[in-house]
Amino acid sequence: MAEQRQRTLSTSGEALYEILALEKGATYGEIKRSYRKLALKYHPDKNPDNPEAAEKFKEINNAHATLTDLPKRNIYDKYGSLGLYVAEQFGEENVNTYFMLSSWWAKVLFAVCGLLTGCYLCCCLCCCFNCCCGKCKPKAPEGEEHEFCVSPEDLEEQIKNDMERDGDAPIVLQPTNATEKTQLIGDSHRSYQTD
Repeated sequence: MAEQRQRTLSTSGEALYEILALEKGATYGEIKRSYRKLALKYHPDKNPDNPEAAEKFKEINNAHATLTDLPKRNIYDKYGSLGLYVAEQFGEENVNTYFMLSSWWAKVLFAVCGLLTGCYLCCCLCCCFNCCCGKCKPKAPEGEEHEFCVSPEDLEEQIKNDMERDGDAPIVLQPTNATEKTQLIGDSHRSYQTD
C-alpha cells in the first residue's frame, strides 16, 4: 500500500461538515438526512469492489458520530479537529483550559513573570530552602522553646514516667486468669433483692 500522508489537525472545524455536504450551522435533522443519504450511497454492501467507497463510508460514520454528539460538536465547532484530539487526550472538560494556556497571551504572561522573578525554579528553591530549613528560617519568639521531633518510643516512655509520677498508672496488660465466668464487678459479691 502506498505511503499515506498523515492529516494535519485543523482548527477551522469545517471538514466534517464538508464530508456530509452541509454548511457549518446545520441542524440535527439536516445532519441525519444527509448521513442517511450518503451512507446508502457509499455502503460497502452496495459497493463491494470499491475500497474507496468503504473509506468514504468510514469518514461519513465518523462525521455523523461527532456532529450528533453535542459536547463533541461544540468542541469541533469552536476548535476544529485539534480540539477533538485535545478532548481525547485530556478530557472534554479540559479543552478550554488547554487552549487558554496555549494562547499567545498566556505564554507572554508566563515569560514576563519569569523575567520579573528571575527564574521560576531558582526562586521557588531559594524560598523553600532558605525560609523553611535554611539560615533565613524565622526565629522563635524569646522565651519559647524550639520545636523538635520526638521518636514514638521516647514519647511513650515520657508518658509512662509522667503517669507514674502522678500516681495514676494506666492499665496496659490484660488479666492473665480471666475467663468467661470472671466477675467484672469485683471480689465482693453483690446481690439484688426485691421487697
